[in-house]
Amino acid sequence: MIKRLFTSESVTEGHPDKMCDKISDSVLDAILKEDPMARVACEVTASTGLISIMGEITTTAKVDFQGIARQAVREIGYNSSEVGFDSQTCSVSCSIHSQSPDIAMGVDLSLEAKNGEGDGLDHGAGDQGMMFGYACNETPEKMPLPISMAHTLARKLTEVRKSGLIPYLRPDGKTQVTVAYDENDQPIGIETIVVSTQHDDGVELSQIRADIEKYVIRAVVPEEMMLPDMKIFVNPTGRFVIGGPYGDCGLTGRKIIVDTYGGYARHGGGAFSGKDPTKVDRSGAYMARYMAKNVVAAGLADRCEIQLAYAIGVARPVSVMVDCFGTEKIPVNEIHDRLIKTFDMRPSAIIKNLGLRAPIYAQTAAYGHFGRQDVDLPWERTDHIKELQN
Repeated sequence: MIKRLFTSESVTEGHPDKMCDKISDSVLDAILKEDPMARVACEVTASTGLISIMGEITTTAKVDFQGIARQAVREIGYNSSEVGFDSQTCSVSCSIHSQSPDIAMGVDLSLEAKNGEGDGLDHGAGDQGMMFGYACNETPEKMPLPISMAHTLARKLTEVRKSGLIPYLRPDGKTQVTVAYDENDQPIGIETIVVSTQHDDGVELSQIRADIEKYVIRAVVPEEMMLPDMKIFVNPTGRFVIGGPYGDCGLTGRKIIVDTYGGYARHGGGAFSGKDPTKVDRSGAYMARYMAKNVVAAGLADRCEIQLAYAIGVARPVSVMVDCFGTEKIPVNEIHDRLIKTFDMRPSAIIKNLGLRAPIYAQTAAYGHFGRQDVDLPWERTDHIKELQN
């Protein structure tokens, strides 16, 4: 009965790349609190004892970059040399300059506005590129089951560490879930779970495996989702003491598949963290997800993928593609036309309608930008069902 297996992974906030994402988005939030119109493209790298903050930032806000970085790292749990990284003693360097005027001139006033077509929402896209959004009926949050369960396990792994339930855990960790699908592309159940978690030195592997299976895996994975021969791998190398930036360099934007759909849907290649919403890598991807989720929630399709493509300095997308993979209940061209009628996909309209100038981004830096049920994200709302149904 099994037609195929599909696997997705997630990582905890202590993963070195995710630590960099959190610092980048914490900088963005701090700036947006003071200057909602700021232009921010903040990149972070981290290695042993070192954080480097770089990028293009144009703002009137005065923020403490070093303090923001140290606070973000402290919240994650890297607060001692014993765990390999200390938020208080690490070095934090900054290399920041303003946005290129060549880019700014296209963002400030779109090609349409220059041609006399402006209506007050006149910003152009901050770059060219394509973004994808996806939704499906596999989970209540309209996400693919593999990435949804991988995120759930990663959040639980962090929860049992921070609560002290498993006191010997350290911040770095990864989860992976393999789901079996039938010939109708419906999930049958979970075939394999992999959890790799950083831990204190001297802890027996048998204890780690028993605790993770009891307090993480079986605490969040419903028994009916587990196939009878489900395989569980916990720290399969046998040891994971060295982790975080001490074990591997971190970089903003290097977990774009974790951030989105776990590889289940296509990806345009642009990262999210550290970017203000004039960057369509971020706002365009949020809009595409918003549209796709409303299509599925409206019952127009069981699966929906939307691609938006933009030209730098031009407000309206140069293309809008809708693919429902044969699950559509009405013709796809009709879904496309209803989307065009219902949603304004110009960057300024996206920013206004989704409230994207608010400091809401640090909470998205780990455990995914889509399908979140633990935080209220505007692009996750299904408030256009009636318009799409009529």
